Amino acid sequence: MTHLSRRARSLLFALPILVVAWAAPARPADPPGGDYQVEVTSKGLGKEAVVRKGDKEWFMMIEVTPENTVIIRQEKDKDVYLVDESETHDRAMTADEVNAAIDAFVTGVKSQGKLKKK
Repeated sequence: MTHLSRRARSLLFALPILVVAWAAPARPADPPGGDYQVEVTSKGLGKEAVVRKGDKEWFMMIEVTPENTVIIRQEKDKDVYLVDESETHDRAMTADEVNAAIDAFVTGVKSQGKLKKK
């Protein structure tokens, strides 16, 4: 009998802890990519993406005309530009190519942050 009462006491002790842990609200999951803020907007036939994290900002604009495509990339830390480059292509990019380039840009920025943490 003594063994049974010890078991009963331990269950009575553990049960309220389990109930409180089960009833406690779950902590929301961290958003993908940590604390990056991403804004993607359409701009004519092209798109513009701005990624921000703290004082850093990455910018990409793809401007598409029927004759060509201009891509501008910038990276700045506070007010200092670390990257400021542009390129012109002799043909118009398709909507799928624009979307793929913007997606790759945003993914690349986020993966750079993950590599630097290690």
